[in-house]
Amino acid sequence: MAELNVSGDFIAESTLTCPQCGHQSKDVMPTNACQFFYDCKGCGAVLKPNPGDCCVYCSFGDVACPPIQVGDCCGG
Repeated sequence: MAELNVSGDFIAESTLTCPQCGHQSKDVMPTNACQFFYDCKGCGAVLKPNPGDCCVYCSFGDVACPPIQVGDCCGG
């Protein structure tokens, strides 16, 4: 997979909040791919992006993924 064009200023960490149990986890987001699945560290639920979102960080994070932050298409 090709490296996404993520240059410039962006926030690399996002806190995901599980919609099922409310557990929060601060993670470093990948810059070379969208993260479509995420295992909740609280209840074990497998999170998937909401319709219209490219990744779990855009759906459940407090910060959008790096490509979205810099105005690139995430490819999701």
